[in-house]
Amino acid sequence: MADEPLDWSEGAPRSRRFDDIYFSATNGLAESRAVFLEGADLPAAWKGRRAFTVGELGFGTGLNILALVDLWAGTRPPEGRLHMFSVEGYPMGRDDAARALAAWPELAGLAEVLLRQWPQRRGFHRIDFPGQGATLDLAIGEVQPALEAWGGRADAWFLDGFAPARNPQMWSADILSLVGRRSAPGARAATFTVAGAVRRGLEAAGFSVSKRPGFGRKRERLEAVRPGACDPQEPPPRVAVVGAGIAGAALVRAFRALGVEPVVYEADAPGSGASGNPAALVTPRLDAGLGLWAQIAAQTFGRAVRLYGPEVVIARGVMQLAREPRDADRFARLAAWDGFDPGALVAGPEGLEFRDGLVVEPASVLETWLRGARVVPGRVAALKRDEGVWRLLDGDGGALGEAEVVCLAAGHLTAGLADLGLRPVRGQASWADLTFSGRPSAWGGYAIPTRNGMLFGATHDRGDLATETRPEDHVRNLEILARGRPDLARALEGAVLHGRAGVRAATPDHLPLAGALGEDLHVLTGLGGRGFTTAPLLAEQVAAVALGAPPPLPRALAALLDPKRFGRGL
Repeated sequence: MADEPLDWSEGAPRSRRFDDIYFSATNGLAESRAVFLEGADLPAAWKGRRAFTVGELGFGTGLNILALVDLWAGTRPPEGRLHMFSVEGYPMGRDDAARALAAWPELAGLAEVLLRQWPQRRGFHRIDFPGQGATLDLAIGEVQPALEAWGGRADAWFLDGFAPARNPQMWSADILSLVGRRSAPGARAATFTVAGAVRRGLEAAGFSVSKRPGFGRKRERLEAVRPGACDPQEPPPRVAVVGAGIAGAALVRAFRALGVEPVVYEADAPGSGASGNPAALVTPRLDAGLGLWAQIAAQTFGRAVRLYGPEVVIARGVMQLAREPRDADRFARLAAWDGFDPGALVAGPEGLEFRDGLVVEPASVLETWLRGARVVPGRVAALKRDEGVWRLLDGDGGALGEAEVVCLAAGHLTAGLADLGLRPVRGQASWADLTFSGRPSAWGGYAIPTRNGMLFGATHDRGDLATETRPEDHVRNLEILARGRPDLARALEGAVLHGRAGVRAATPDHLPLAGALGEDLHVLTGLGGRGFTTAPLLAEQVAAVALGAPPPLPRALAALLDPKRFGRGL
């Protein structure tokens, strides 16, 4: 993704494409506050709200977003969460953004947070302001597809594209109609322009429009309000998460980020299932078709890499080894695709290098994300709904707990609670207390470092539910290792091998199940062998849908993960 070329000859950024300024030459921050924050009646509009959503057309330098987060930080309601959605068709580079934002040292801390997460690819990006209880979903791409893809509803809109005369597509009747459809009752919209087409488009979209005094050299600006009152916000529901592997732990993290503390129900111990190996790879599934499946892979991978802190990371950088002659062309296509960050994938003679790929320690991930959570021991054998409350029952019909919202995240055991078309796949991994050499590698098998040695494997036996370790599977794993890393296989001759078997949950199309299964019943499972890559973002998707918050995935990608696509449900 190429950076948008800018003209800095007057000391402030100007778009060469549209021959227009990004913000007022008088004072861009003062303009943001007067036109957009005051124009959307902020902070009064979010008084008493636990959740508030702002949409923006025209992200630009990010100045409006930073001004918004700055205001939120000082006036945030108790336990409030701010969600933001913004669209940018032609993003400037990080260095240009830093140069522009440096004009306002009072925003330096927030600017640093934003710039560290500055998008490098097209598509949807989730950017966190954790100290302020705020999250931005930034869509890089054309405005109409982005608005159609977004699954949220805004309480306020900042309409800040380049001037209608210079960028009429941003202000078309179709775009403003989409703004109306993506608005909550009582939503407000603010913009710097008073162009007649914009006023008429907003009115046609259901807004009542009025003129207000403008900022700087502009005599007037527009404010608009949709009819109705904001939806009443009920107390947060009780949430139950069934399962304490990577899916369950990621759900706990995601619900906490939305201000809800879930209760976890676990039959054994956290990580006792398929999430219990001493190391795990974080790499994307490879799809050289570069379609929707590839977009899911890229977005989940990028989010996972951002969320795993250094305390859980064992190694960085993973090599996907070439296995067949056609791999060279396939890897070159993936490396050149703009769905990943520039330079994140590098194709070479040896294979495809994931420079952002990780090896993480599962036990540390689960301990970090489950820390402080209430974990109820016991296997949930059945669910019963009565007057809007789910009862979680054990095998004898006894009550383990109650919740208004239930999320099933028990891996292949989820099949005992709902018909989802899941397929169990037994995998045994082997490890040895041997110093790992070379790069972490995958090739159909894998060889990666642990904290104290190396892990390799793994077997793949469909329909096998046994979890005891088998000597013959160590032999199979050594054979797999010899095909990809013969140097390591030779080094292991005579070594004592340890092992572990777990049962993964797979689906017929190899895509996870993530979303609503029924009324206040949600699912995150079917992660296969990539749970530590896909669970972090998909848990945020499930938690958002469960609580009615704006979800991070575009609608088309979310539809591919529909948990009802193979089974009958509960």
